[in-house]
Amino acid sequence: MVVAALCGGCSDKMAQTAAGLTGGDAQRGRETIERHRCGSCHTIAGIGGADGLVGPPLNGVASRAHLAGRLPNTPANLLRWIKNPQAVKPGNVMPDMGIGDRDARDISAYLYTLR
Repeated sequence: MVVAALCGGCSDKMAQTAAGLTGGDAQRGRETIERHRCGSCHTIAGIGGADGLVGPPLNGVASRAHLAGRLPNTPANLLRWIKNPQAVKPGNVMPDMGIGDRDARDISAYLYTLR
């Protein structure tokens, strides 16, 4: 129940599935998203003040066919995108935030809980 509360309504099953897909922790991912201030540019369910309009809303990432308009939506591709968006799609507006592997896995786990 703690994970569900911290994940802004995601279920335990969703968090477990996301962890299995990404190797990350959805609770830590939510905290990491707040720490990196991803909500300055994105609207993100369950994150207070995450109402940015520069980047796309991150709700429903798990159900999207593609990431960044070009990558098949797989856990490996989401990790690549989060860690180095400019290498994936040069010139896009998402900056390199210096996010390491563990944080990227945790962020991915949280995002995959959003339906």
